[in-house]
Amino acid sequence: MKNYFEVFLLIFLLSALFRGAAYAQDLKPELLWETDGLNNPESVVFDITTGSIYVSNVNGEAGDRDGNGYIARLGTDGTILEKEWVKGLNAPKGLAVANGKLYTADIDTLVEIDIATATISNRYQVTDAKFLNDVAAAPNGDIYVSDMTMNRIHLLRDGKFTIWLETPDLLNPNGLLVQGNNLIVGAWGVMTDGFNTKVPGHLLKISLRDKGIKNIGDGQAVGNLDGVEAFGDNAYLVTDWMAGNLLHIDKAGKVTNVLVLKPGSADLFYAPEQDVALIPMMQDNKLVAYTIKP
Repeated sequence: MKNYFEVFLLIFLLSALFRGAAYAQDLKPELLWETDGLNNPESVVFDITTGSIYVSNVNGEAGDRDGNGYIARLGTDGTILEKEWVKGLNAPKGLAVANGKLYTADIDTLVEIDIATATISNRYQVTDAKFLNDVAAAPNGDIYVSDMTMNRIHLLRDGKFTIWLETPDLLNPNGLLVQGNNLIVGAWGVMTDGFNTKVPGHLLKISLRDKGIKNIGDGQAVGNLDGVEAFGDNAYLVTDWMAGNLLHIDKAGKVTNVLVLKPGSADLFYAPEQDVALIPMMQDNKLVAYTIKP
């Protein structure tokens, strides 16, 4: 009887695995619209309160303090409503919305923008920050920010901006996503020469309670990961900046490439209510929208 049970269990697990693989392969994103005329767009977020899409534009080199960076405001059909909705930034990257504020990472400063007035309401500077990159908001209003080259994650809480975690185990963290009691991190991979990597990164899961770090999957190289968004209850949509791919990664770490894009696919946003993924194409100066259903 035991042998029969073990065979049955094995068949069940294998069938579940194949069903999961077939599901990921069946995902077929369809282009909804694309918007040209942006300037090195790096991140995008949708604000349900205003019904606007906000896009950070580096407008130059990612590390230059040149004052050329800006935030654009778009409609849900991709129409540019205000190209330079907020300007005077340097190289704004990750975006997150919380409590009527839009937060963006700008090299060494977390910039807080009051959405209602389109004005900068605060700046949180880190003296030795090198490359603040993505921003993620928690339900309680905490704001997490990655510093990719310093292997750090910063935390803004109650007006104080501090180093929350610093360790090489972050593998040059890029994309961030707060999910329950965990922070999901899209690691770029350990950099060797500039942004090149000998071993590309993979997804990590960090406990918000004790800061313990675990791999999502077996820790094998996946890509130079940028944006990370929840996709249904058991998977993520992840962009690979260097390869230009949109990846489906389940919670066991299984990776499926669901869309081939050009290099420079950056920090995406996924709207589950509309089944729409918004992806900035940083090197093509455009924002693309795809319908994709879990």
